[in-house]
Formats: sequence, structure tokens, C-alpha cells
Amino acid sequence: MQRRTLIAATSALPFAASAQGFVPQNAECIAPAAPGGGFDVTCRLTTRMLSELNLVPSPIRTQNMPGGIGAVAINHINAQRPADPNVLVAFSTGSWLNMAQRRFGRFAENDVRWIGAIGADYGVIAVRRDSRFQNLGDLIAAFRENISAIPIGSSGAVGSQDWTKVALLARAAGQDPRRMRYVPFEGGGAAMAALLGGHIQVFPGDASEIRGQFDAGEIRILAVLSAQRLPGFLSVVPTAREQGLDVEWPIIRGFYGPPRMPDAAYNYWVDVLKRLHAHPAWPEARAAQGLFEFNMVGEEFSQLAKRRTEEYRTLAREVGLIQPTQ
Repeated sequence: MQRRTLIAATSALPFAASAQGFVPQNAECIAPAAPGGGFDVTCRLTTRMLSELNLVPSPIRTQNMPGGIGAVAINHINAQRPADPNVLVAFSTGSWLNMAQRRFGRFAENDVRWIGAIGADYGVIAVRRDSRFQNLGDLIAAFRENISAIPIGSSGAVGSQDWTKVALLARAAGQDPRRMRYVPFEGGGAAMAALLGGHIQVFPGDASEIRGQFDAGEIRILAVLSAQRLPGFLSVVPTAREQGLDVEWPIIRGFYGPPRMPDAAYNYWVDVLKRLHAHPAWPEARAAQGLFEFNMVGEEFSQLAKRRTEEYRTLAREVGLIQPTQ
């Protein structure tokens, strides 16, 4: 997976210039969680900028719909609004994981229309500053020697995003992720405290949540799980790919639509995201929310969503999170 820059960027024309034959009316963005989280930010940041930049004819309201980390929302649009042209639903990479593990019931990646991304955060592998692991190679060597001897901890249980980041490293090292000594915590802050206190040795977290400890010299980042080096304070940190491991973990944020959203509406929303990406005001607004550039929309993005979900499904089968027949 790569962060994409639109080569043929569409200029930020006003909404009236759209040639899609569709104009939204009373459009709505569903955030599948309570206010304040990543889904909520995805909706509110995007809809605010679309209005401020005059890219849509009228404001788009945000509706919070918590429940099952997205399960209620996907069931809602499939059961009640399968062809609604005026609804967008926020998602993240965690949504793909949940689909892969059948946590959304019978609905999965083929039951929505993938519109596009607005940006991404990236996974990082961090250790304490005095850790014996000086680089990712040291950690992989220790994995190969005895992976169960290394306490690893982060937010979320087995099968969560943070667990999957290090599970992919374990698998790249030729080890069974089920043998990892993984400790779940209630949030990244608690896990970071455990790392600094010496209770765990490895913290798989997000780039946006570790800057304070990194700037203070409290932690060492062994790798960023991105296709290319990230800008800013992480420009000095090598990627896993640079260190010989083909492991990436972008935490992509964006939108999908109902499964039978008309083509005219789908193309309209894809075009709106293209014009948002191309607008000079967007990078600053995106960065203010801790997001990095990830400009992929339309069919290319749909293929990515389906491919990644199936990859996570394969991993879930391999480590026993779902049955082989699922």
C-alpha cells in the first residue's frame, strides 16, 4: 500500500461545475461511534472543509451512530437505506479488520460502495530508550529466538489493529503470532505507561500518539509501518520495508456509501473527494488532525479495500481468530 498523490489533480471548482448529473440534498455523514473519536473526526473535518471550500451546495450534517465499532451503521444502511445517494459512512482500517473477522454479522466488504480516503495515520513499533532492541532487526532476531519471551502490549485485544501490526511482523519473522506474549490495555496511554515502566518491552502504536514521548527522548521508534518515510519528526525513522520486512500498517480513514448507491451519486462523491485533496487548504486542515496524505478514491480504492480485507481474513484464519470455513 502506498500513499498516493493525485497526478492529474482536479482543480477545486465550485459544486455547480460538477457534471455528474447529481446534486446532494440533505446529505448526511454517519460516524459509527460516539462524538470525539476517529470516525467523528473523519465526518466533521471533511464536511466542514467541503462547506468552507464551497465544494458542496449545502452543509452535510453528521449523525453519530455508535454500536459494534461500525456494526450498527453497516446494518442500518443495508437494511434501511441501501440505495440512498445522500449518505456517507466513515470507516477506518479497523473496519476492514472487523469485516474480515465477521464482527459485522453477514455484511462485509462487498456490501458497500467504497468512495475514498481522506488521509491516514501509520503504525509504529516503539521501545523504551534503554531497550536492548536498537533496530527492527534486533527485535526480529529475538522473535526468531523466542517470541513468547518478549512482553508486547498495546490497546485492544487479540485481533485488534495494534495486535495485528505486531502479528504481521511475527509472521514476517517466520513465527506463529499465537505464540506472542501480548498484553491488552485500555487505551494507548496505559500501554505507553507500561512500556516506560518496564512492564512490557514493545509497544505497537500509532504515529500520531507517540510524538510527545519521542520528542522527550523517552522512547526509541524501531520502525514506521508506511510505504515511504513520513515527513516531519518521523523523517529520521526508517520504515520496516527499508529494514527488509514487507510490512505496512496505514490506518486509513475515509468513506463508503450504501451498496446500491446510484452511479451518478457515487461518481459525484468520488469527484468531491478528488477536489478536496487538490485544494491548497486541505493539507493543513488534515495535518491538524494528525493525518498524513493518502489520496486514493474510486475504483482503485475499492480494489484496495477488498484486497486488504481478504488479506486480514487470511491472517485471521491462520491464527485461529475465525474458522477456516468462514
